[in-house]
Amino acid sequence: MIQLIFIYPDGQEHEAYAQNGQTLLSAAQEAGVAGFVAECGGNCTCATCHCYIQAEHAQELFEPSEDEQAMLGFTAEPREQHSRLACQVMVEYFMDGMRVYMPERQI
Repeated sequence: MIQLIFIYPDGQEHEAYAQNGQTLLSAAQEAGVAGFVAECGGNCTCATCHCYIQAEHAQELFEPSEDEQAMLGFTAEPREQHSRLACQVMVEYFMDGMRVYMPERQI
């Protein structure tokens, strides 16, 4: 299992465990991580699963697709260099211990 650490805006941490190939969003939902609205059900059409990926790991991820890039323009909180949509990030083994920062709000 791959450990993921979700960091809430107040600094509180929530650990989650994922399998290789699972989306970051589904791993968070299975672990009961609060903060992802995911109105579209993880189909990259709403931007309500916006998160900020730890810089060291963000550089190792595949670049966001054109669809994800477009949706990142509609996030409730400002888009940053390492912003991603959790529904579009596939968990891989190298992400073990990755920190994912949650925005203040999604909508």
